[in-house]
Amino acid sequence: MRADKSRTIRNMQSATLLFTGALAALPLSLGAALPPAFPLEPQQAQERTCFQTAEPWSQFGNLRSDVAIVYGIDPQLPERIQTWRDRGYRIHVMTGVSWGNYQDYLYGRFDGSNHEDEAQTERDGKKISHGGDVYYMSPGTNFGKFLSVGVQRALDAGAEAIHLEEPEFWVRGGYSEGFRREWRAHYGEAWQPPHGSVDAQWRASKLKYFLYRRALQQVFDHVQDFNRRTGRQVRCYVPTHSLLNYAHWRIVSPESSLARLQGCDGYIAQVWTGTARTPNLFRGQLRERTFETAFLEYGAMQNLVRATGRTVWYLNDPIEDNPDHDWNDYQRNWESTLVASLLQPEVWQYEVAPWPERIFRGRYPHSVPEAQRQPIPPPYATELQVVFNALNDLQQSRVEWDGGTTGIGVLVSDSLMFQRGEPQPGDPHLSEIYGLALPLLKRGIPVAPVQLENVTVPRYLQDFRVLWLTYQGMKPLAPEVHTALADWVQRGGRLIVCDDDSDPYHAVRDWWNTGGRQYATPRMHLFAQLGFQATNATATAADPLHWTHGQGEVFWLPENPVRLAQAVRGDEPVRQLTQRAASSAGLKWRETNFLQLRRGPYIIAAGLDESIAAEPRRLHGRFVNLFDPALRVQTTIEMSPGSRFFLRDLEASSDRPPSLLASGCKALRRWQTDDALTFTVEGVGNTPAILLLRVAKPPRAVRFDTGAALDFTCSEREGLLWIRFANEPRPRELTIQF
Repeated sequence: MRADKSRTIRNMQSATLLFTGALAALPLSLGAALPPAFPLEPQQAQERTCFQTAEPWSQFGNLRSDVAIVYGIDPQLPERIQTWRDRGYRIHVMTGVSWGNYQDYLYGRFDGSNHEDEAQTERDGKKISHGGDVYYMSPGTNFGKFLSVGVQRALDAGAEAIHLEEPEFWVRGGYSEGFRREWRAHYGEAWQPPHGSVDAQWRASKLKYFLYRRALQQVFDHVQDFNRRTGRQVRCYVPTHSLLNYAHWRIVSPESSLARLQGCDGYIAQVWTGTARTPNLFRGQLRERTFETAFLEYGAMQNLVRATGRTVWYLNDPIEDNPDHDWNDYQRNWESTLVASLLQPEVWQYEVAPWPERIFRGRYPHSVPEAQRQPIPPPYATELQVVFNALNDLQQSRVEWDGGTTGIGVLVSDSLMFQRGEPQPGDPHLSEIYGLALPLLKRGIPVAPVQLENVTVPRYLQDFRVLWLTYQGMKPLAPEVHTALADWVQRGGRLIVCDDDSDPYHAVRDWWNTGGRQYATPRMHLFAQLGFQATNATATAADPLHWTHGQGEVFWLPENPVRLAQAVRGDEPVRQLTQRAASSAGLKWRETNFLQLRRGPYIIAAGLDESIAAEPRRLHGRFVNLFDPALRVQTTIEMSPGSRFFLRDLEASSDRPPSLLASGCKALRRWQTDDALTFTVEGVGNTPAILLLRVAKPPRAVRFDTGAALDFTCSEREGLLWIRFANEPRPRELTIQF
């Protein structure tokens, strides 16, 4: 659903969202008879995969993931929950934080006080709405308490985890009376219009950041108190867009600070086609780079929790919020975001789909312009379910990179969100970061966005040998991060600073120029920690300054990364200086036109465009591409520019036959004898299913428990068996007789 012309919001359609008469029209009425539950399996306790839905169970949402996240905290929530629990799903609950059907709070029915003045408001007095009087909130002191009342309904219904979605404050907001009141209480001074100066914009953004952190802490505290009273262990997660996307879309959110709050167990990384297709600049060209942007977004989210003990789930969406793209566009971009997420080996938990009903029940344009809207193409429906089930198997101990040099990162700070508004907003394409990251990623280097606020966490930087840093477009939020960076350099790290000190936000009131410190820029404070000695030498783009600090080294490129992104050859200084620093750090320099990662028997790969001139990477062996709904064997894989692969390596598995390799439905092994193997199978209703098994000999027959014979193909030479049938949203016994 779109909030306005500037962005697409990651949420369900408004009729479903607001719960105003929506449930009465759903395909399965609450309390109706359900099919029998699918058998529980021990691995569900790991919560490997999940999806979110605002509807009761139906065949269209029956993805058979470990967890169903039931959306909304309205009075019908317990009944919706029960429809999913009765089908064998673990239950989480999700609700919006910044907006929702919260009129009881707005109009004083919650605490006797009218809170309409807490609606986020633009400069012209217009309230920022998600539709009607569903406003984005500037949360006052009681807002978190109000949310806790609804969350209690989920706790009473037995939810195992609470997801508090999208704490968002628009940069263009900050003009309501409620926000002015919070300003006066927080800063002890009169409110200033955020557009009035860079200092006012900075302080407004820091306050927005604080307000949602406060509201979330109120809910976390409520859940923790419930756990203490009941002995339960209900967890709290925050589904949120990446820092890169929020900064790009001009939204402020607490992001990394949430991992430090008591009671926050982690995040869902809300990255999907709608965020990742936001255009950015590389070599002066503005265009969509869905795969590369998604790779950096997922990397930023993983680095929110690295070394913190928190968890992050990765979301993918087989379509997106904009309903006017065609099925080919959705499929191509979903494959790109999916591969980007799988190239982050530390993460193995996935939200496989938001709103599955809009995927398997919705209608969208066909590739032929004059064609009417069509339901999901059957091959895509099969491909999705094959991948959904494979994602349950990504916690693998064998992890091997094949690509460019590893151990390289670009530092990012939550303050990227603080410099996006008038009077002097940052680069509209977020080139402060993309200007440093894309030149490396396009050369096959799996560069990671590294959260600056987390560098003080023990062992957080241990996997990095080279880091880029700019204070163009962002600032350090505390001096302690400089101490940690200096310690990292002293132990052997290579820090490359790309900054010409031209950012007007250097002059805002903050720690580097207050409280006895008198640094004109935070870079100068950092350099003082790094032992920089001012000399007559002048740093230039062609000849950056560098010096040693302990066992490490510092390089200073006096350049604005925005200008690097705008220049046709602006990527060259980044490449050259990274190679120099990497070689100094003892890393073997390698550039490739692909990214490839092995995770156990799976190989994830992407061919890169706008990359180095080289022949496409080729793999030889026996593979099944899980993006191929027919699951055909391929002996050669060519990573041409723009290609995406999620491969099952048939020669990497030691499982004795018969064994299941891939399935376009949920397939749970039930029992096995010398001459038979039985699975319980279930999937999304009226979609084509496929099973691929390794077998020692061809079967005599394949049948359902009803006696119906199934279509199958066996290759004795390959030792593989393909079984095809139509999915049904109920458990059935499928027996293979040998």
